[in-house]
Amino acid sequence: MARMRRRRARGAGGSVPRVLLGVVAGAQIVYPRVPPRRQAAATRAIVALMLAASVADLAARRSAGRAAALAGSAAGVGFAAELCGVATGRPFGSYEYSGRLGPRLAGVPLLAAAAWTMMAFPAWSVAGLVARRRSSRTLVAAGALTAWDVFLDPRMVRDGYWRWPAGGRYEGVPARNFAGWLAVGGAIFAVWSALDRDGAPSDDALALYAWTWAGETVANVVLWRRPRIALAGGAAMGAFAVPAIAARARRKGRT
Repeated sequence: MARMRRRRARGAGGSVPRVLLGVVAGAQIVYPRVPPRRQAAATRAIVALMLAASVADLAARRSAGRAAALAGSAAGVGFAAELCGVATGRPFGSYEYSGRLGPRLAGVPLLAAAAWTMMAFPAWSVAGLVARRRSSRTLVAAGALTAWDVFLDPRMVRDGYWRWPAGGRYEGVPARNFAGWLAVGGAIFAVWSALDRDGAPSDDALALYAWTWAGETVANVVLWRRPRIALAGGAAMGAFAVPAIAARARRKGRT
């Protein structure tokens, strides 16, 4: 009886991330129509919405303590890496933030912690569907998170949120940055592997990852006229999204 009550409570909570996911999608669809002077505020709002959707989903599917530990570890490891990156150039290369993302600590916007956290559970869920062995889930999740950055960094550099003074071959971004993302993602998901060894993937988190993949691909082709980014990011995220969607469909077909 107690287990049934917990399942009902979790099911009721599960509607919250779906509503938030719909709000995120709506906000991103409207974003191109936002006047330039308000785009920085709109970007911060979308990050906040994506964080809320991701953390709400995590909280609906894990205990409160575990959800807090998982989200907190992603935020803490990611923000620590950003502090190190701005101060030393490691592991992402020498880069710097503008003031467009809001308050900063030691040159790093506080919102940077949210960026690492909001895509951690989607990447972890994708990896849970794709990785055949639990031991490989950490590596796959780090790859899925890094694939998202193939879209993220060029757009944020273009819009003036951060930059690499020495530039880079990929839309002003150096290859070292992506190696850094793999390393930091690996550190985050090594912690998650210890804390969430048998954590099941989430359909809502998969939907957020798939929506991000499809939305960024279409936006870069249709709105921003940046086919190179659409091709690179679409291929990178698609390498994880497509197998995960197929795996979820197979599982659903067996139930």
